[in-house]
Amino acid sequence: MFSAACRFAAALALGTGFIFSAQAAASQPGEMASAQARHIAIVFPGRMTGSPAEMLAADYLRQQFRQMGYHSDIRTFTGRYIYSTAGNRQNWHNVTGSTAIAAHEGKRPQQIIIMAHLDTYAPRSDAEADANLGGLSLQGIDDNAAAAGVMLELAERLKGTSTQYGIRFIATSGEEEGKLGAESLLMRMSAAEKKNTLLVINLDNLIVGDKLYFNSGRKTPEAVRKLTRDRALAIAHSRGIAASMNPGLNPNYPKGTSCCNDAEVFDRAGIPVLSVEATNWNLGKKDGYQQRVRSAAFPDGSSWHNVRLDNLQHIDNVLPGRIERRCRDVVQILLPLVKELAKAN
Repeated sequence: MFSAACRFAAALALGTGFIFSAQAAASQPGEMASAQARHIAIVFPGRMTGSPAEMLAADYLRQQFRQMGYHSDIRTFTGRYIYSTAGNRQNWHNVTGSTAIAAHEGKRPQQIIIMAHLDTYAPRSDAEADANLGGLSLQGIDDNAAAAGVMLELAERLKGTSTQYGIRFIATSGEEEGKLGAESLLMRMSAAEKKNTLLVINLDNLIVGDKLYFNSGRKTPEAVRKLTRDRALAIAHSRGIAASMNPGLNPNYPKGTSCCNDAEVFDRAGIPVLSVEATNWNLGKKDGYQQRVRSAAFPDGSSWHNVRLDNLQHIDNVLPGRIERRCRDVVQILLPLVKELAKAN
């Protein structure tokens, strides 16, 4: 896999009836993404893996991709996770998830994957259910409807662009139960497809965090980090957008790398990764889990999986304009970056 990454570095050095597509070309960056994010959060709350909402959300994304002119399908996968009862008795829960995939074909067999998980958190215990974590009413605008919206806008804006390398837009599921969809996706990839996957861009938790980060995988070669992570930061700074990378204050999470999301699956396989997230690596244990300074609005400094916090009403109230602004910023950075990396004509 490292040889593919090195070749990439060398090459670069050389539905619901709810339609956005017609208006996207004339809209400002991020407008379609934020509208899609709001729609997904409102219409499909409780997108727990294997739930009706998750299946409908996946089909909605498939329809959106097809309306843009992409070939798009849904792949199902099976997995399981542990649930703990009040008496600390543990049982396996089996789930069948849905992953929506759209293909933008390039002139060469190499590809770039742009990925965002569509599922929301499923309670792992009676205690979590009692604490209102996850469940059928969790909108998950931060985790992770906004990322799905950004992915859809990137697909819309790239649909008529001729590129040397292919682009795959993938809405995974099962992330909240242990990256089940990403693991299934990697297992289904042939050796040739893995070899030809030049980069995986993973979008996750773009809204609540204090800062916007671009981080590489631990195994991503330095040459590719410069062409992906460092280039993303340069684009951000040229546009006056505040963005940074993990400062590496916790030795378990090296500088410029990320963790704990679907991208890890591909990083472990030696496929180069670029993670896009909003959090605050300077706070708490400095591991990226505390998204912002603790406050009355976010008592733990995060909105993770909390029905009362990760919803549109709360975020619009305490962080007015944040959803639109972050969607705009991420699109403004990633669109030119992806065109560069895919070698758009």
